[in-house]
Parts: sequence; C-alpha cells; structure tokens
Amino acid sequence: MTKFLLAVHVLAAIVAIGPVTVAASMFPPAARRALAAPDDTRAAETVQLLHRICKVYAVAGVVVPVFGFATASTMGVLGSAWLIVSIALTVLAALVLAALVLPAQTALVEGDGTREKTVRLAMFTGVFNLLWAAVTILMIVRPGSTTGA
Repeated sequence: MTKFLLAVHVLAAIVAIGPVTVAASMFPPAARRALAAPDDTRAAETVQLLHRICKVYAVAGVVVPVFGFATASTMGVLGSAWLIVSIALTVLAALVLAALVLPAQTALVEGDGTREKTVRLAMFTGVFNLLWAAVTILMIVRPGSTTGA
C-alpha cells in the first residue's frame, strides 16, 4: 500500500504542482506583453489562460499533501524533522500562492495592472517556486532517513 500511496503522491505532485509553477512563471512576462499592447486580444487571452491554469491546478494540488500524509503515515515518518519542515514549507507555498500570486494575477486579468505589479508578482512567483524546490529536495534527500536515501 505504501508504494501505491507514494506513487500517487509523486504523480500528483508532477501533474498538479508542475503546471502551477510553469504557468505562474509564464504569467508576469505575458502580463507585461498584454499591458504593452492593450489591443492585442491574443496577449489578453494568454494571460487569462495562464491564470485559469494556475487556479485549476492549485485546487488539484490539494491531492499532493493528502497523499503525502497518507504515505508518511504508512511509512511511520510523521514525526521526522525533514517531513515537518516539508509540511511547513508546503503550507507556506500554499499561502504565497493563495494570498499573493493568485490575487495579483486576478487583478492583472481584470485590468488593474502596471509593470511594477508584474515585477512584484514575478517576485512572489519566484518565492513560491523556490519553496516547492526546497520541498522537492527534502523529499528526495530526507536528512536522517533510515530508508537509505
């Protein structure tokens, strides 16, 4: 059962978190292009599409920690320091996405945008991506793990 839960957890991370990180990273430059050419409908549609991808996959990303907790429980590592740090970083990444990235994207999609706002959004997106990178590294390295990794 552990292998199944781990496989679903990893696949969910790839399928759900991957698109959010890519679309969120693509959003600020796309928004800058849309701001520079307000009559370009394709640029506006691209920004809307990237925002929709971020919202949909952010919701789907809830599956990742659900299966992560189930996997950690069956492996008996819920109290491990590397896992607790990973959980904290995951919560922080979710907060950055929900409180900073998505609202800033929404404002830009709705026409309340400036170049400065896209720069700030790019910073928030970078923080979000770095948090996920740290979680991924912790999941691979697992300091103090007795499983041989």
